[in-house]
Amino acid sequence: MAKTYHVNRSTVHRWLTQYKTKSGNKGLIRQPVSGRPSILGTISNRQLLSIVLKPATHFGHETDFWTCPRLCQVIRKKFRIKLSRWTIWRWLRDAGLTYQKPQRKYFEADEKKRQEWIWNELPKINEAVRKYRAILYFQDESHLSLTAILGKTWSLCGKAGLLKQLRVSVID
Repeated sequence: MAKTYHVNRSTVHRWLTQYKTKSGNKGLIRQPVSGRPSILGTISNRQLLSIVLKPATHFGHETDFWTCPRLCQVIRKKFRIKLSRWTIWRWLRDAGLTYQKPQRKYFEADEKKRQEWIWNELPKINEAVRKYRAILYFQDESHLSLTAILGKTWSLCGKAGLLKQLRVSVID
């Protein structure tokens, strides 16, 4: 049992004793402890998530990537609370967020125009290929950089798509 919960054996014995002496599960409920209260207790998880789920550019940063030091700066400005980056890191992890590569989405992309092209132009192209038994070649003239995204950002676990505001510049 101790290995399963990654605790010391004496902790498991203490849990059993509390279970037996305090009439079942009531003895296992965590009681308030003495010590310094959490600074993050004054800020709700909802408030912090509302910051992290927006692009960092909304808060004056050059890129949309969230890092612990950036979050420390925003929290210091917004709530006037000074936190360490390790406190922020623990909160982010406990809130179900992970540090991951964001998905690329180019800010010039226009989904409405793309759908119009697919509905109007693509059928004409396909018809011409069938009619003339042609071979269709594609050439990319946009000159987009194929370099990997080197930065990472905090996002909901398995939901990197939420950070599609990433701006990737077009190379001339």
